[in-house]
Amino acid sequence: MGKEFPEIETKRLMLRQVTVEDAKDMFTYLSDEDVVKTMGLDPCQTIEDACDEIKWYKSIYQENTGIRWGITPKDSGKVIGSCGFLNMHSKHHRAEVGYGLGKDYWGKGIASEALAAVVAYGYQQLQLERIEALIEPANLSSQKLVEKHGFTREGLLRHYEYTRGKFDDLYIYSIIRHEHFSKAGEKDEI
Repeated sequence: MGKEFPEIETKRLMLRQVTVEDAKDMFTYLSDEDVVKTMGLDPCQTIEDACDEIKWYKSIYQENTGIRWGITPKDSGKVIGSCGFLNMHSKHHRAEVGYGLGKDYWGKGIASEALAAVVAYGYQQLQLERIEALIEPANLSSQKLVEKHGFTREGLLRHYEYTRGKFDDLYIYSIIRHEHFSKAGEKDEI
């Protein structure tokens, strides 16, 4: 990845690097139990907790193990969620995609717009071959979201993560480079 943090522009959104100035906006959605329960996080209790999340975003970018963009509507510039890659393995050309969005913005196509842009960035700029999504079985809206974008459910990872005091099963979804370009109607340029 380059030195300067990349920004991604979509029709309604600007995906950008988050900073400590965004901590208050991020606290708003990261303190909401309904938002974080499927992210493997405890709700933020303080602004400092949101700052810790910002530090984590910065660290994965610096370590080349991930990149996480703040989702900001162009009309407000306020961070309302995030989307990006983690567990990137450049040797194997694969990464896991993750996202979260404030409850006030659910059902408006924002997560879909951000996910489409991030997946395209992964194939076009990061030269990924495979993008994975790990989703709790109860999170039907997230399953529908990735399926809409061409991801295939490969199976169930039993007791895959230990979060919030319990073991969680996770569905593993993936989309392969040629599937993305076939679905998008674009030409694959490997």
